[in-house]
Amino acid sequence: MLQNLHVKNLALIDETEVDFRNGLNILSGETGAGKSIIIGSINLALGEKVQKEMLRENADYALVELIFSVTDEKQKELLRELDVFPENDEVILSRKIVNGRGVAKVNAESVPASKMREIASILIDIHGQHEHQSLLSKKKHLEILDDYAKEEIFDPKEKLREAYKNYRALLEELKEADVDEEERLREISFLEYEIKEIEEADLKEGEDEVLEADYRKFSNGKKIMEAVNAAYQYTGNQSDNVSELTGRALRELNAASAYDEKVKGLEEQLLEIDNRELADYIDETEFDDETFYRMEKRLDELNHLKSKYGSTITDILSELEKKQSRLQQLQDFDQYIGNLKQKLADAEQELKKYCDKVSKIRKKYAKKLTGAVTEALKDLNFLDVKFEMEFGQTADYTANGTDDPEFLISTNPGEPVKPLGKVASGGELSRIMLAIKTVLADQDAIETLIFDEIDSGISGRTAQMVSEK
Repeated sequence: MLQNLHVKNLALIDETEVDFRNGLNILSGETGAGKSIIIGSINLALGEKVQKEMLRENADYALVELIFSVTDEKQKELLRELDVFPENDEVILSRKIVNGRGVAKVNAESVPASKMREIASILIDIHGQHEHQSLLSKKKHLEILDDYAKEEIFDPKEKLREAYKNYRALLEELKEADVDEEERLREISFLEYEIKEIEEADLKEGEDEVLEADYRKFSNGKKIMEAVNAAYQYTGNQSDNVSELTGRALRELNAASAYDEKVKGLEEQLLEIDNRELADYIDETEFDDETFYRMEKRLDELNHLKSKYGSTITDILSELEKKQSRLQQLQDFDQYIGNLKQKLADAEQELKKYCDKVSKIRKKYAKKLTGAVTEALKDLNFLDVKFEMEFGQTADYTANGTDDPEFLISTNPGEPVKPLGKVASGGELSRIMLAIKTVLADQDAIETLIFDEIDSGISGRTAQMVSEK
């Protein structure tokens, strides 16, 4: 639960702390006393967008810090999945605002605001002044139901999303495959040309790297041979000071080592090598124009292919496989389309299976949810209320299945149930959302609920019942 709030340099607040206790905590005061700033500061700490005007005038920075006590094992497990580990059963969320930018931290470790919001969703639930208006949207009704049924519905919904993703990909592939005969023949001709161009190049993995190294060596052949010959002369002449001559040899090799890895190796081993190794290098190394021309021409060919098909030989060969596969599809077009349609039919059957499974779970929990909310509404002075859920169908498959449920309500005896958004007033919506929140709270590990302006538009016995709830 939320134990402590610390706010500094935010709007009207210089610096303040609020300690919370178990059970009901009420912040009350006249309009303008700063109640909304307290809620705003908490939202800020939980990852809400930073507004420049929130910073106290003439202050260099603003700071909000929330300390949560976390003892529930389910909450701890959810936090661990986000790499958050309570220290002494505490989690500290803080947000510092400097120059209009926020720095979010969890237990002193910086995190993105998006991750802060994920963590906050495990620890706290804030019902804002106008959140009850979301009940006017049927989409919200589905969210509430799935939230209530999340223990059982989570895994089937994940499988449903994967099945939907696969179904949509195949549907898109079939749509793109719908080409006329002239276009198909034109694409076949172009693919055959590209495949032939790549295949005739007879590419080998890594040959471009070897060629580039050899090219660098050949293009600087004269400089390399001058350096190696000079090094050979210096190290082979025993009449001069060996140390001085070796130093000269190292300088000569150093000037050429950037162009050939082997020369670089000789440079590094000069003090240990036998002079014969330099002689062997001179004998075995040739820099003829014909070899250089062939090398240059091959590099041009490889670079041309890279400019068309990929930045590496691996990329080009991968592209070749794709083109060969596509050519095969177009050459055996009827078979390809037939196979694709079969895959799509199988994918749709799989998707429908998970849609039905998820729908069955939803309908089971819808009865439990509406029954529990009805009882909660009676506690909120809806004495003759009827609260139900009606299931419609979406026009097509969605990542959420095919259910299109909607809450229905009747607040007067003898009156038929009607869509919630069409019959409930603002004050009634607020109490209905409170009833839903209290029911969801029984299903949830979240230990802190904040209701902002929950008493708006109510008075008398209803206000009393709301406060009791």
